[in-house]
Amino acid sequence: MDVGIQTIFSSHGWEGISDGQVVREDTQLALLAAELGFDVVWSAEHHFYDYSFCPDNVQWLAGIAAAAPQVEVGTAAVIMPWNEPLRVAEKIALLDHQTDGRVRFGMGRGLSRREFSHFRGIEMDESRARFDEGAAMVLDALRTGFIEGDGSFYPQPRTEIRPRPERPFEDRIYAVATSDDSIDAAARLKAAMVMFADRSWEARMPSVEKWRQLYRSYHHASPPPPLICDFVYCDADADAAAERGRQYIATYLESVLEHYEVTGDHFKGMRGYEAYAGAAGALKRMGKTGFLDGFLEATCTGTPQQIIDKYRARLDLLGPFEAAPAFRFGGIPYAEAEASLRLFAAEVLPELKRWPGRETTVAAAG
Repeated sequence: MDVGIQTIFSSHGWEGISDGQVVREDTQLALLAAELGFDVVWSAEHHFYDYSFCPDNVQWLAGIAAAAPQVEVGTAAVIMPWNEPLRVAEKIALLDHQTDGRVRFGMGRGLSRREFSHFRGIEMDESRARFDEGAAMVLDALRTGFIEGDGSFYPQPRTEIRPRPERPFEDRIYAVATSDDSIDAAARLKAAMVMFADRSWEARMPSVEKWRQLYRSYHHASPPPPLICDFVYCDADADAAAERGRQYIATYLESVLEHYEVTGDHFKGMRGYEAYAGAAGALKRMGKTGFLDGFLEATCTGTPQQIIDKYRARLDLLGPFEAAPAFRFGGIPYAEAEASLRLFAAEVLPELKRWPGRETTVAAAG
C-alpha cells in the first residue's frame, strides 16, 4: 500500500499561533514523514482563512521535493476554477522536471463560498464548467506539450509548454470526487478518486463503485486505487487516544462547519452543488454530535493496533487504496503531532506497506 502524509496548513484551534509557525510546523512534519519512510507528501490548496491556507501548493512542494529527494509530492488538490490552466500546466511540468518525475497531480473544483467570494469574476456556480474545461486543457498539455482551448472560460491559442513535459502522467492523475458529477469527471479524466474519511465506508461504497464502473466504461481499463485522506491521532494508550483524538477532531470539524457552511442553505439552486443541498439537510438533522461520531467512525484514531484494524476493515470493504493521513489539525501541540506521526511510522506504516496497492490492481486488470 502507498502511504503519504497530508498537510493542511491550519491555525484553527491553536491560540495565538502565527502563520509562520503553521508553515514551519507543517513543513517539519512533512520532512519528518519523508525521513521515516512515507511515500508521498500531499498538500491542499486553500486561501485566506484559518481553516487551511496554502495558496500555492506547487511552490511549497518544490521546496519539500528539494529537501527530501526520496519522497514523491502530490497536489491534493489544485483548485482548477481559481487557476489559469496555462499556468497550472507550466508549473506542474516544471515541478516534474525539478523532481525527476516524482509529481502526482491532483485537482479539485472547490466547495467554500467564502473562498470563492475573494476571486473576482469567478462565480461558484461556474465551478463545474470551469473545472471540466480547465482540467481537460491541462491534462492534454501535460500529454502533448501544447495547450489550447476554445471554451467560454479559457480561450487559449495553441501554445507550447516550456519546459516541455517529458514523462507521461497517465498513472499520476487524481481528482477530488464526492458529488455524482465530480465522480463522473474523475472517471472521464482517468483520475484516481480522492476522498476524505468523513462518513461510514459502507455508505460511501455506492460512490466508489460508481466511479469504478464509469472508469471502466470510459477507458476499458481497471481503475487505480482511490486515495483516502484521514485525520489520525495515534497513541500507545487507548484511553488517551480516544479522548484526545475526539477532542482534536471535534475542533477540526468546527472549522469545517464554519468554512464550508455545510449546514447552510446557499447550496440550494446553485449549479453543480445540488448534492450538497441534500447533505446540508441531513447534517442539520444529524447535529454536530452525530457528525463527529460519523467522522470518528470513518477516520483512524487510536492505538497502532486499533488503527491497523480500522485500515484492515477498510481494505476488506474497498479493496486496495492509497492512504494520506494528516497528523496536525484541530489544535494539536506540535510535540503531540510529532509523537503521533513517529508512533504511526514505527508500528502502523510497516504493516500497511505489506498490503496490496496499485500494482495489485494493474495485475488484476491484466
